[in-house]
Amino acid sequence: MTIRRFATACLIALLPAPALAWGDYAHRLVAGIAESELTPAARAEVRRILARGAAVDTLDCPIGTLKDASVWPDCVRSLPDRFAFSFPWHYQNIDVCAPFDASAKCPDGNCVTAQIGRQLAIAADRRARPADRAQALAFVVHFVGDMHQPLHIGDKHDKGGNDVRAAYGAKAPERMNLHRIWDSDLAERALTEPPAITPRSITAADRRAMAKGNVTDWARESWDVSRTIAYPELRGYPDSCPAKSDMRAMVDEAYLAASRDALRLQVERAGVRLAMLLNGAFAR
Repeated sequence: MTIRRFATACLIALLPAPALAWGDYAHRLVAGIAESELTPAARAEVRRILARGAAVDTLDCPIGTLKDASVWPDCVRSLPDRFAFSFPWHYQNIDVCAPFDASAKCPDGNCVTAQIGRQLAIAADRRARPADRAQALAFVVHFVGDMHQPLHIGDKHDKGGNDVRAAYGAKAPERMNLHRIWDSDLAERALTEPPAITPRSITAADRRAMAKGNVTDWARESWDVSRTIAYPELRGYPDSCPAKSDMRAMVDEAYLAASRDALRLQVERAGVRLAMLLNGAFAR
């Protein structure tokens, strides 16, 4: 190990251990941004739906607040007998080695981009059962966050980076992979470094830019972050197509610097866009 790599490993190892993963910390941050952006009508309807969240009957995975809802779909992974059907809905492994194809890897609509619209329609249907509406709202909140995690969209035939073994500081590649790093350690560090991400930190001009486009356009952005940052910025790892599963990569200080702003922007985009979707669905 070179002196520079050793120093980088020591620096990262001394950082506070991540307490929460993208599946919790970032999702709750997205929900908090969205909640601050809701119109009065949307806020009232969201509260009405969440007030009946107990009807879903997942005592250990409550849906009482929008932040609860944001992590509920990951929580119910512990209940595969009831919710295994939803597991493929969290991602869409679109090949970054080929031109972007929004319809790829989405059999019968079982992918994150297709389910956002489908679940939003259920949440907005006042004739639907309260349990179905609460469950659908939780899926929407969570899936908008998932779609903005680049490795939930971009892929090199490696399960969204799950097959790419990568070291993170003192954490050896035998314990880590690229997807897990973006979900946990990298997200935690990028999102907790100052300046803090808050609704007030997002300017009006930023909001206007983020609100443009649709789910397909937003998926393309995530895919592009995978294509231009998540894979090629890795140290000691060839930017090949498909990914080399027999090699080990390293997430070093340069990688952290290259990915930090993109990751923070993705969370801000997710919050603003989630609010836009909910405001449109609950306009009346």
